[in-house]
Amino acid sequence: MRDIYRNPTIRALAADVGDQPAPSRPPDAPDRPVTRGSSVGHALCGTVQLLAFLAASYLGAVLLSAAFGWLSTAGDLPHLLGRAAVFTGATLAGLTVLPIAAKWLLVGHWRPTEIPLWSLGYLRFWAVKTLVRASPVAMFPGSPLFVLYLRALGAKIGRGATLLSPEVPVATDLLTVGAGAVVRKQSVLNGYRAVDGTIQIGAVTVGRDAYVGENSVLDVGTALGTGATLGHSSTLGAGQSVPDGQTWHGCPAEPAGTDYHTCPPARCGVPRRVVYSAAQLLTVLITGSLVLAAGVTTLTRVPALSALLVPGNGALSTGTFYLVAVCVAVAVFVGGTLGGLLILWLVPRLLAGLLPADRVYPLYGFHHVLQQLITGMTNLPFYNYLFGDSAAVLHYVRFLGYDLDGPVQTGSNFGTEFRHDSPFLSRVGTGTMTSDVLSMMNMDCSASSFRMCQVSVGRRNYLGNHIAFPPQARTGENCLLATKVMVPIDGPVRENVGLLGSPPFEIPRSVERDRRSDELDDPRVLARRLSGKNRHNTVTAALYLLAQGVQVLMATLVGAVALDLFGRFGPYGLAPVPVVMVLAGVGTSVVIERLSLGFGRLRPRYCSIYDPYFWSHERHWKLVVTPPFPGTPFNPLIWRLAGVRMGRRVFDDGCGMPEKTLVEIGDDAILNNGSVIQCHSLEDGSFKSDHTTLGAGATLGVRAFVHYGVTMGDGSTLDADSFLMKGEDVAPHEHWAGNPAEQSAREEVTAE
Repeated sequence: MRDIYRNPTIRALAADVGDQPAPSRPPDAPDRPVTRGSSVGHALCGTVQLLAFLAASYLGAVLLSAAFGWLSTAGDLPHLLGRAAVFTGATLAGLTVLPIAAKWLLVGHWRPTEIPLWSLGYLRFWAVKTLVRASPVAMFPGSPLFVLYLRALGAKIGRGATLLSPEVPVATDLLTVGAGAVVRKQSVLNGYRAVDGTIQIGAVTVGRDAYVGENSVLDVGTALGTGATLGHSSTLGAGQSVPDGQTWHGCPAEPAGTDYHTCPPARCGVPRRVVYSAAQLLTVLITGSLVLAAGVTTLTRVPALSALLVPGNGALSTGTFYLVAVCVAVAVFVGGTLGGLLILWLVPRLLAGLLPADRVYPLYGFHHVLQQLITGMTNLPFYNYLFGDSAAVLHYVRFLGYDLDGPVQTGSNFGTEFRHDSPFLSRVGTGTMTSDVLSMMNMDCSASSFRMCQVSVGRRNYLGNHIAFPPQARTGENCLLATKVMVPIDGPVRENVGLLGSPPFEIPRSVERDRRSDELDDPRVLARRLSGKNRHNTVTAALYLLAQGVQVLMATLVGAVALDLFGRFGPYGLAPVPVVMVLAGVGTSVVIERLSLGFGRLRPRYCSIYDPYFWSHERHWKLVVTPPFPGTPFNPLIWRLAGVRMGRRVFDDGCGMPEKTLVEIGDDAILNNGSVIQCHSLEDGSFKSDHTTLGAGATLGVRAFVHYGVTMGDGSTLDADSFLMKGEDVAPHEHWAGNPAEQSAREEVTAE
């Protein structure tokens, strides 16, 4: 078992309870020079990526122009619906075949290799990755269609294998999933990672009848043997393998005696999978056809819109036009928000009555459809962000169907990012607070079956960030579950303790330095502060709605201008629209985020959640921008505009940074997919924030998490799915791994 006392933070916690560890530390890794990228290659790569986007915009405009001309000449409604169905089907087929063809033409067979960042080889990799993840089939994780798509891309997937994770693997020729295996939701097996200035491509193997738990990561060069198991919230680091029939868990994974196979199998043969897939295709075809036909009818039959298609109409020069556009945008936004809440309250409740808990159902049947609808409809990010981090969130989760056991109102009981498989089977005890990215695992499953389960969080708990909470959780009252902790599902029920790490170990429930202000022990003071916080959060929610409404208004205006330009110039008028939409959306979001700080910068703070400073920090969280162009030079540019002190040639494959102005990142740093730099902590009503610095050439692995007050030296590396705790100081060129992270021998991966 690894020595947890290598971590200085753990040593400090152990000292608080009188433990006497014998710390040890592996020898320092030899220094290696930081890999410096080519500025010319970086600029050329960004130029080609931009040109590719512009070319795609133009081709899309040509296709839309031709489609509109063909659809608008349909004589009657049946003909229009028929043509809309043909166009929808052809579009789905084209968008599915295109990435498959691009992969085979640009790459051929993926092989273990290293591709220098910003090179021609990287451009081919980026093009394939972008296309395969943009396919409409990527919207159906867990479906047999998803498996067929991966097979067409070269993956070797056995009969009856089930992949429930929405993460689309990229190095598909190197992906092997045996017959009867299951990969559960939110797990990652991309087959690539960025490190030391390169993209490393490697094999990922999941053996026959193997089991990959929820929220787990398989790095490059990893393997699960026949009948092997990787537990929930666990990681196979590069080069690790689990022998046949064994169960491993943790980060990095180690042998375990836990049984994660808790859902019995069911009969789920090929006919059921075929019918389910056909029903999915038919649903998409019918829905797309109806939406397309309705859009064409609206554009050609509504006078105010059809007039825009007439060249020289002059509508854009009148004030009436813009007044109407504002009214339409407001009506759509307000009506959609209120109507969405009504549907959200009614439909899932009706469906849930047809899906009793604790019964085993086969996948890909009627009950599976019900589960997918309930999960999809009740996990809408818009409403989570609107109500989260405020007193309203308790009313909202009750509205969804959560069972709240006499909650103690803190104004921050839930964050803005939480999800569940069924709100009607989610129970949270009184006095409990949760941070962001909480996943209530109400759906237990195997490769052929599933069942819905009650998930219960105990009283007076605090749950940190990025926690997957299973129905078998062995935690009771008064527990602190640290960020990225693996929630135990065996052993005694833990109470009055803190749990940290994967696999978890006990730490003090709280320490004296983290206690909130004594003045808040006075109920009158607390009530007064809570009232002030609620007023502030109400204004924040209104500002969030205003910001979203501005985005809808801008989209409405750009769409109207696009119609006018289309009437004048045909497809040439439509081609710039996606570019303008992206620039307007991102630009507006950046301005809104900077406005939330008064165009200033955050400063390290330590205060109660009832301090007015924290209320403004909560407001900032609701108005942040996340760059949407992973793997391009444009993500770092947007980070820089939003306040990050960003170096040159930084590679960002999809990192998250809530507090951008507290982050500094050096030249040639690498931020892998799903990594997080979070410069704050929120525990039991105490808020703490500090700067975090990544040196030149530092690397954050896939889904690595860096806390506040951290410094990573030049050329240092944090391995996949690792958790680098608050205040850690990683020396230059060191390699750290694990949850919690500790120094380890530098990892060497070779292409074989």
